[in-house]
Parts: sequence; C-alpha cells; structure tokens
Amino acid sequence: MADGRSASSVSGESLLFLTDEQLRQGIEAMFFAYRGFTADPDRILDDMAYGRAHHRAIHFINRAPGTTVNNLLAILGVTKQSLNRVLRTLISDGLVESRVGRNDKRERHLHLTEAGRALEQTLSDAQRTRMRAAFRTAGPEAVAGFRTVLEAMMDQEMRASYIRLKETGA
Repeated sequence: MADGRSASSVSGESLLFLTDEQLRQGIEAMFFAYRGFTADPDRILDDMAYGRAHHRAIHFINRAPGTTVNNLLAILGVTKQSLNRVLRTLISDGLVESRVGRNDKRERHLHLTEAGRALEQTLSDAQRTRMRAAFRTAGPEAVAGFRTVLEAMMDQEMRASYIRLKETGA
C-alpha cells in the first residue's frame, strides 16, 4: 500500500471495529462449532463411560509417546488429582501404560497400548473428517485465518505450550 501498511494490517485494523452483535455471533458460532467438533467423540466415549478429559489425555499421550505425567499436567492445565483419576481409569482399562523413568525413577512415562492407539485413532478420525470437510468448504485463506484467530485467543503461556508442541511434537 502507498502508506507503507500491508493489506493484512489494514484488514486486521478493520476487524477492530466489530460490533458487540458481531462478536456475540462469533461467540455463539464458537460454542456451536465446539459442540459439533466434540459430538462424535462424545458419543464414542459415552459408550465407554469416559468423558472429554479422557479424550484429551489419550490425544496428548498419543501425540507425545513417553510424555511424563508432569508434562501432561502442564499441557492439559488440570489438577494432579483430576488427571490421576483419568489416568487410573485409562491404565486399569488397558488403554494407557505407565512406565518408570530410566533416569529418574520418580517419573512416570505414559504410552498408549495397542487398544489405546485404536481408540485414539477412532476418536481422531471422527474429528479429522469434520475438520477436513470444514476446511475444504472454507478454503486455504480461511483456514489460515482460523488458525491465526485460535492462536490469538490463547493465553500467552498456553500459546507457548502449543507452539512448543507444534514444533517438537512433545
């Protein structure tokens, strides 16, 4: 642009003038989208008497096999008591295996069992199908914008964890 501003900064500035009604509609769209995003996994989990906390644990253990309990606590942002309840169930049901650390015997490293990987695959397939369809409908520019919005909504600490996970896989 002639004044030195990029087209993206101009379009970003125009977003600062959203009305309360437009913001309300965005909030409601987020609520309904999240409901749709979690609906398929929720049905699968409900049959097993599991909830979303189980799903999140399974997802991130799969994402970073061998992750420690402390790392999982940091990623999920839940209490140790809450995570322990979830892990006890997943371990007793044969979906997660807890191994003693090689260097530090106090650490517990978490791995999905074959059954855990199969469940994670089923849950993720349902969500990937929904995301793939939505992304195809929206197009590449919308997908990039969506990611930008999601990252901008994250707290600074959460964004740092997300970026670290994205870069390292752990």
